[in-house]
Amino acid sequence: MIRLAFTTGYMTNTRDFGTACSNVVVNLVNEDTVNAATVTIQIFFSLVPDTKIPLYVTSINVPANSIARRTFFIQGVLAYEVQYNVVSAAPSNVVLSNFGLDQFGNVVQEHRVLQSELTTIPALSPVS
Repeated sequence: MIRLAFTTGYMTNTRDFGTACSNVVVNLVNEDTVNAATVTIQIFFSLVPDTKIPLYVTSINVPANSIARRTFFIQGVLAYEVQYNVVSAAPSNVVLSNFGLDQFGNVVQEHRVLQSELTTIPALSPVS
């Protein structure tokens, strides 16, 4: 199995810089027609500058040729980051994206992160 890790980087989540998000929706698509994938998702947040705090850690099994979606509550955080770790025989076949939603469930365009916009990282950050 091969591992690939990604991050959105920190996303400012205040009304001072647009519309704040209440939730972040994570979408996972496994385009591999044979092999399942396991995706670990870590979401960190900040209530004050320069403090990175783990908020969610979960693993999702995504069967071959299928999709998964999870929603995470982030209302009230100053900033957040979504990290992904993909474990699969062909991790490049797993397509990731996340979208911020406002308090009414509308997509906040400034909080849309597609696969091509994710940054590759060596590993997930430790959650202490």
